[in-house]
Amino acid sequence: MDMHADQLAVSPAAVRRLVDAQFPRWRGLPVTAVASRGTVNAIFRIGDGLAARFPLRPGDVTAVRRSLEAEAGAARELLGRTRFRTPEPVAIGEPGEGYPLPWSVQTWLPGTVAADDDPGGSAGFARDLAEFIRGVRAIDTRGRVFGGRGRGGVLRSQDEWVRVCFERSTALLDVPRLRELWDGLRDLPRGPEPDVMAHGDLIPGNVLVAAGRLTGVIDVGDLGPADPALDLVGAWHLVDPAVHGAFREELTCDDAQWQRGRTWAFAQAIGLVWYYADSNPSMSGLGRRTLDRLTADHALR
Repeated sequence: MDMHADQLAVSPAAVRRLVDAQFPRWRGLPVTAVASRGTVNAIFRIGDGLAARFPLRPGDVTAVRRSLEAEAGAARELLGRTRFRTPEPVAIGEPGEGYPLPWSVQTWLPGTVAADDDPGGSAGFARDLAEFIRGVRAIDTRGRVFGGRGRGGVLRSQDEWVRVCFERSTALLDVPRLRELWDGLRDLPRGPEPDVMAHGDLIPGNVLVAAGRLTGVIDVGDLGPADPALDLVGAWHLVDPAVHGAFREELTCDDAQWQRGRTWAFAQAIGLVWYYADSNPSMSGLGRRTLDRLTADHALR
């Protein structure tokens, strides 16, 4: 089942032809579809060392190309800035063979995503994740601030989206309880901290693990300036509450920032449950698990 009503189709045969025509140096490398739980791109391996990524949603060709160029720039900016592996951009392909948009190629990072090997109970993983966030924050913003789209600015900017999610979730979730939680979180004040660099999407499908430790982070195209609390969503999507202490000790975030991180995690999780309920049960389940962690923490408080 497609995840999006307007989802684009791309077949291994079409990818093979696109690669051969546009990047003849890779003609001898096998092309293999990757079974991914991701929601933004269809992914194909090219040989052992490359990954081709094809946007799943239609768009204007020029706008999509600009977006892919921005993603490549973000990947270059993050590359080597922490001890954890991140992908390196390699090329941008052009539309063709029935696929209507530009597409990208980057290095393939071997490993297991956290969605398939849950590291949530590992204090070592919690510290690794906090170390990664600290390393990303250390990247110079060069005067850039949050751009105004998506998550990472003012918490109340999410009100309309959360309202829609409540309406779509009445048969799936305890909406009155969640509405009460949101009403208590949405007005948390932002302190004087300036925007810092953030990965922007620290969910299990974007994190590589081995033996309960963090080994790499992928899907880095959202890297950019944001509320310092934004990447704290990873504490709720990826880390069991029993080891939140290890995460907070490594990152040394204050209570106000921690609470804003809970709120950004809520705004992301509430949309995953209903949107992917049928088309991507793993992603829907992630939303449920995060909301369960948030509500349990709220009850303890």
